[in-house]
Amino acid sequence: MKAAIEAAKKARANGEVPVGAVLVKNNKIIATGQNSPITNSDPTAHAEIMVLREGGKKLKNYRLIDTELYVTIEPCAMCMGAIMHARIKKLVFGTFDLKAGAAGSIFDFTAEKKFNHKLEVKSGILETECKDLIQDFFRNKRD
Repeated sequence: MKAAIEAAKKARANGEVPVGAVLVKNNKIIATGQNSPITNSDPTAHAEIMVLREGGKKLKNYRLIDTELYVTIEPCAMCMGAIMHARIKKLVFGTFDLKAGAAGSIFDFTAEKKFNHKLEVKSGILETECKDLIQDFFRNKRD
């Protein structure tokens, strides 16, 4: 999660909402992503999407079997859809997104029985640090 937090800080330095993601396979980081929709003029350039794209290229497969995804904040519906399609084994995130989260707060894609893929989810990892990062960003924007 610390690597995801570092990626989020890079996003913040670029004027992006500070969200970072890291894809891990066999206890090794294989891809890192950060929010970049403003930089890329791409509404889909969320940290999770960026890391899934990089992971797919590195593994030469759109199915990211036996991987774990670490994200600083709970993924949105778009990202959860991509996570499910990629067949991520485990999702670990820092803090819930009470405005757009889709892994337990607003929506819970992981509990939907109609999906044929199930993934393990763990939340609250370095929660305070992840929460402070995003809250400080928006607090500074308002000031």
